Amino acid sequence: MRLKSISLTNFRGYRAATTIPIDQALTGIVGRNDFGKSTILEALAIFFETDGIKPDKSDMNCFSLAEGEVQFEIACEFDEFPAALVLDENAQTSLAQEFLLNAQGSLDIVKTFKSTTGKLDRTAIRCLHPAGEKLSKLLSLKIADLKKLGEQEGVADRVADKRVAHQWRQAIRGAAAPIDCQETLLDVDKGLSTDNKSIWGKILDLLPTYALFKADRESSDGDSEARNPLQQAVKDAQANLQAQITLLEQQIEQSVLDVATRTLDKLREMAPELANELTPRFREKPKWTFSFTLDGENGIPINKRGSGVRRLILLNFFRAEAERAVVGTHRTVIYAIEEPETSQHPNYQVMLMKALLALSTQPNRQILVTTHVPALAGLIPKESVRYVTRDDLGRPIVKMPDNDVLKEAAESLGVLPEVGMERARAVVLVEGKSDVTFLRHAAKTLKDSGHLPSNLEEKGIVPILVGGCGSIKHWVTLNLADDLGLPWCVFLDSDIGGTVEQVAAIEKRKVEVEAAGRAFYSTRKREIENYICPEMIFEQTGVRVVFTDTCDAKKLIGQALRVSANDVLDQLWPRMSANQILLRSTYRDGDLEKSEIQDLLRNILALID
Repeated sequence: MRLKSISLTNFRGYRAATTIPIDQALTGIVGRNDFGKSTILEALAIFFETDGIKPDKSDMNCFSLAEGEVQFEIACEFDEFPAALVLDENAQTSLAQEFLLNAQGSLDIVKTFKSTTGKLDRTAIRCLHPAGEKLSKLLSLKIADLKKLGEQEGVADRVADKRVAHQWRQAIRGAAAPIDCQETLLDVDKGLSTDNKSIWGKILDLLPTYALFKADRESSDGDSEARNPLQQAVKDAQANLQAQITLLEQQIEQSVLDVATRTLDKLREMAPELANELTPRFREKPKWTFSFTLDGENGIPINKRGSGVRRLILLNFFRAEAERAVVGTHRTVIYAIEEPETSQHPNYQVMLMKALLALSTQPNRQILVTTHVPALAGLIPKESVRYVTRDDLGRPIVKMPDNDVLKEAAESLGVLPEVGMERARAVVLVEGKSDVTFLRHAAKTLKDSGHLPSNLEEKGIVPILVGGCGSIKHWVTLNLADDLGLPWCVFLDSDIGGTVEQVAAIEKRKVEVEAAGRAFYSTRKREIENYICPEMIFEQTGVRVVFTDTCDAKKLIGQALRVSANDVLDQLWPRMSANQILLRSTYRDGDLEKSEIQDLLRNILALID
């Protein structure tokens, strides 16, 4: 299940109902300081009951309070839920069959809080639910009451298994068809109840888990900044084992209830009046608590180190997550990161943002990030931007991306096009500095060997790195190129052999660029590192590395040579000869043998007539 949107009403600066759509992968909330970016992340933390974030009366909008409003509201919409699920007993049903979805087909959960204390007042599901006294209360009835109502309605013969509440509800609704539905706020405490585990409890098991990493954290022995990643791993592990945990809870509950029942039976022999007054029940579910920490050298806790070190731990946690195959969990994990630039060197800021972008492509992962730093804001995919600004009365508003909004956001944040445009006669947009090295060396080497008429510099063609096709910086650069009347094209890795999401993202960019009437080029192999010659590596380093056209060559070569994967191309590609470049990019097109890199560079050079 994925978070689709969050809506705030009377919450802090958000007075009027404000809905913020959430992207399926990464959502970048950008804007100036103190405009309401962090409020969105903290509202989600309150909704998901994240440790360390609790609502209080100061969360109530002061203007709404002065006008007599008595509550503030946080509502979240979810989609991509299971088509079939077990809500009571062992019978499969669905949220749609139980009339628990809103008009848009989403699960819409609304939490309201008291203005006087900030405490949770009610949790409800906003849904199109059957009207009328009988049908509207079906989900609140226990099996005995459902049987009684079903028999009154004459539908007992339609129920195959009379022990299953869902089948009784289905039969009763079927007899009342057609059903008139109206928008309803269905209280989860009063409107959802069964003999076994509550329907609401089953829905809670499906909701995403939420982890918020804030910019301002106290440095104390209990500081969770360095520990939260491992605590999230604990939550993931518990989510994976939730079925076994639920079964164990039921077994414990049944065992204790058996003891309590026998005790009451004995009490009834001595004091039947007292025994009849007592009902055995658990006051609360058992808590499964595990606490982890990270100790540094000499037993010094990591959270006692400098803020930059703690943030680097966070950085590497996300790097590890981005590389780890996500399997075995049905729950989405939402990572919310407030101002990742805090306490970090600019290089690490960019590394962290790229790690988050990679993590967001993993299944069952959503990333929310806030920033007002141009270098980071420029890396966010433009369709993922949520621009927080203020209206004429100073109230926060959230704008979705279009050309006008992107221009406003870029100017407000100071996102500039990549340097080098001033000397260009044509532009090739690439993702990173290694792509620049790749194109420039290949063009120079093939020109010097007579395989190309000129190199890029001689033609005035400038490779510009924009941090990813489709980012805000990419959008700004394209607009400037168009304004200057410069021809441009895009060159990206194909990511063939990578994840389905990575390949789909490249295809999406191809469609966008070609729709703009520009040329889009991508590698026939997975990445530019896959064109490095293994024999050249052996000749230069004495290390043999075996890799295919579609495997992660960058990672394999980096591990073999013990260098950073991101440095592999820059260290090895300048050593490639013209023959090696041609050999490694040779492919067959029918009866013809062609050189992919040679053809690519000829097309790029053709940008200038």
